[in-house]
Amino acid sequence: MKEILKEIAELTIQATTKPTKTELPKVLLIKGEVSEHQLAAVYEPMIGLVVQGGKIISIGDQTIHLKAPSYFVISADIPATGKVKQGKTGPYISLGLELDQDSILDLLNDLPKDPSEENTNNEFIACEASTEFLEAWIRMLRLLKTPEHIPALAPIYEREILYRVLLGPQGWRLRKFCQTQGKGPTIYPAIRWIRENYTASMEIKRLADKSRLGVTTFHRQFKQITGLSPIQFQKQLRLLEARKLLVYSAYSASRAAFEVGYESVTQFNREYSRFFGDSPARDASNVREKIALTNS
Repeated sequence: MKEILKEIAELTIQATTKPTKTELPKVLLIKGEVSEHQLAAVYEPMIGLVVQGGKIISIGDQTIHLKAPSYFVISADIPATGKVKQGKTGPYISLGLELDQDSILDLLNDLPKDPSEENTNNEFIACEASTEFLEAWIRMLRLLKTPEHIPALAPIYEREILYRVLLGPQGWRLRKFCQTQGKGPTIYPAIRWIRENYTASMEIKRLADKSRLGVTTFHRQFKQITGLSPIQFQKQLRLLEARKLLVYSAYSASRAAFEVGYESVTQFNREYSRFFGDSPARDASNVREKIALTNS
């Protein structure tokens, strides 16, 4: 397995500390000293593989501890924070595969029906990367050397990566992700609505109806997929957006608070400090300093 990881590291030489797109559709690379402020973000649906070093992702009251080689699965837009650790023999390296419903649905047609709920682990967990899983990634990354083969072969290797994940302990998240295309009860329309309307007031009963679920089931399934209650989800979206306004647009704390939907500046300051570990003004100043150092 060491040789496999070594080759993957060599194939990701073009990666930077920001998610780096390649000629491979849906594949992202990241490498090096990734700032914590960059890792406090809304994570989009993806499979993330830590190849070298380690990563900690905090989602609500859950924490995923990833040590290379391991992977995680996120099947919805989810606010989270993170921290990376450099490897003993080289920099932190991770790969990401953006989830595509059509690719997963096509694969599910050739697999058995959903496993029973009894075998489902509802927690976000770090999954050990098998040799077969890593070999599928190598075959994908080798296409960077022969880009003319990407259109024909990348979908095949993507299918194999998805297949390995579907058979693993977090495969149920990929199955749930595909429920957004069905006509039955599903939590995803509510997640999408809050994501697009995070500044608006939220009526849980209306969101539950939109999902065709009872309120109790709605709460349970929402936390199962996002790791957060609907209120926590909205709050963290607001705080992440407020941080952008403070850092990049030089908003005052009060202006940022009202802009993202808060009615109380005191409440905003308190929740911001709890989430980011410092007051809005000090945190924004520290982030701007780190960005300046990175760009210098």
